Amino acid sequence: MIKIGVISDTHGYFDDRLRDFLANVDEIWHAGDIGSLELADSIDEFKPMRAVFGNIDGAEIRQVYPEILEFQREDVKIAISHIVGYPGKYSTTGRELLKNKPKILVAGHSHILKVIYDTTNELLFLNPGAAGVYGFHTVRTALRFDIAGAEIKNLELAEWKKQC
Repeated sequence: MIKIGVISDTHGYFDDRLRDFLANVDEIWHAGDIGSLELADSIDEFKPMRAVFGNIDGAEIRQVYPEILEFQREDVKIAISHIVGYPGKYSTTGRELLKNKPKILVAGHSHILKVIYDTTNELLFLNPGAAGVYGFHTVRTALRFDIAGAEIKNLELAEWKKQC
């Protein structure tokens, strides 16, 4: 079994509240808009991080992190990209990712937490919302869950007021 933390849209901000919530995960998945390479390095030192770049991320981050990540953890295929839309309204990138039949599709960008089981594509869609303090959102959010074999379980969310 592996414990996963999922965040997005940190925009250069990663505080003790996030560290506490993610303290027991084995790895962190970041769905883009990291904010700086220094922050990415700091998160990766805290916990191993898999990440994609987002639309606000500059050339330095884009040289290190891809636009799309596809991989497998335990017996679960995962796809991550910053802008994929959501079930019923996938973007072109989202529709391309569906071709490889992931069981978990992670997105960011909207700053809106969404956890949806997409029955049409038989996958769990996760948008962890925004973990940082920059943007229009009023609540900061993050997710964590376990993968055991082919099973996705113990999904939890955390939310905090946006103030630092």
